Amino acid sequence: MIGNLTRAAVACGTAATAARAVGAVLRRRRRPAWERTNHAGRTVDLYAGPAVAVGTALGGALGAATRRERGAVLLATLAGAACGAYDDVRGDHRRGFRAHLGALRDGEVTSGAVKLFGIGAAGLAAGALLKDRPFDKVLAGVVVAGSAHLVNLVDVRPGRAVLTAIALGAPGVARGLPFAAAPLGAAAAVLADDLGERTMLGDAGAHALGAALGTAVAAANGRSGLVLHAAALIAAAADGDAVSRRARSPM
Repeated sequence: MIGNLTRAAVACGTAATAARAVGAVLRRRRRPAWERTNHAGRTVDLYAGPAVAVGTALGGALGAATRRERGAVLLATLAGAACGAYDDVRGDHRRGFRAHLGALRDGEVTSGAVKLFGIGAAGLAAGALLKDRPFDKVLAGVVVAGSAHLVNLVDVRPGRAVLTAIALGAPGVARGLPFAAAPLGAAAAVLADDLGERTMLGDAGAHALGAALGTAVAAANGRSGLVLHAAALIAAAADGDAVSRRARSPM
């Protein structure tokens, strides 16, 4: 247990330090493509996204106990960040799975489709690293990808996604899974700036944090736990898609 606590502390500290350092460097090189107007009409940057992605990946790699865990958390985190960053820069107004799949049927590959299939594939690959049996691999992949989507889904107001990541990461650390401390530390590092509406996670940060948390959940649970988590995440995704469709519908 002492070893796990030490590893968790290293993972958390590394993630927080790296996230702060990367964020500071990026802010010195401000670019319009990485700025947005938030819900309150304020201009904020998206640099918290790549900052937490790098911090989470480094902290997760140090906190992982095995090569398979290390590979899974790196793959899931970096793929989530890359797909999310693509959507941050190239995304359009369309929301919800149906809208992006409909566009794909018409021959248009939207940024949402890139996220859907890219994060889904990375989740399945991470699940394959974490589990031995085929059904468990698939369940773990659903948990990883579903968690990435969940954190992005709640990222609608300052601090919500960051606080969600902290709340979801803490139980994993308490259960003795050190690399769960990485997304927790990275999220904590940007919390004040996020709440202060100076920066925002964007899809890159939300997907990176969620994917890392999902990897921790998948690693910590057996089949019954994976089934429960996968079912809950699928239900949340379906509900979020329905909300997105209602929001687009004329009143």
